[in-house]
Amino acid sequence: MPGGRLTQTERQQIALGLADSLPYAEIARRLDRPTSTITREVMRNGGPAGYRADLAHRATERRAHRRRAASSRGPESVPQPHGRDAEAVAEYEETLTTVFIQSGTPQMMARVLACLCLSDTGSLTASELVQRLQVSPASVSKAVAFLDSQGLVRRERGEGRRERYVVDDDVWYRSMMASARGTAQVAETARQGVGVLGPGTPAAVRLENIARFLDFVSESIARAADQARDVLHTKPETTSDSTA
Repeated sequence: MPGGRLTQTERQQIALGLADSLPYAEIARRLDRPTSTITREVMRNGGPAGYRADLAHRATERRAHRRRAASSRGPESVPQPHGRDAEAVAEYEETLTTVFIQSGTPQMMARVLACLCLSDTGSLTASELVQRLQVSPASVSKAVAFLDSQGLVRRERGEGRRERYVVDDDVWYRSMMASARGTAQVAETARQGVGVLGPGTPAAVRLENIARFLDFVSESIARAADQARDVLHTKPETTSDSTA
């Protein structure tokens, strides 16, 4: 029914609509649902190209189970500052995690990154991550090691011997620069293959084109990141008390 949780049959209709290249608004009209419900459902579960009704249904059941488990531990275990809606925050965290996964981040690493991004302090300890995500310390340690290697988090020493894992203002700049360096390395390796395969041969020409393309992409990413870096440090403008 409109406003209630999507049923498995409705998810199958969504999948059929996507297969027929129907816009979200048309799928929503056929199901008598808000367009935002369909958009959120699809983007949370693989996007237009990767949406699968059965997988989406199971994922929703898992999310509902986690919310029930969190609720049974009591509202004090997941405090929400600034008057935020706890359920809305949980849903948004799932959506952000899904987008990270779709961009190529492994699932546990995506969950840790999303959790850090939604923290007002931008930093959490391993024990805080374990408590919030309800996973093992080993899972958190492995996820942080991966994110650290990708330049997506940094470590800093907290009170005592505790490490804090930080997503600071520069994390996306460092990530983009790491991506640019990785792309440049692939380009250089492709160019090395030209000499091995023989200049002018079909395979060598392909590799040379790949190298030139990736060189351009790498340089463009690095240039854009440098130019836009200040945006990461921009503070929101405060509303003046005057009526002018």
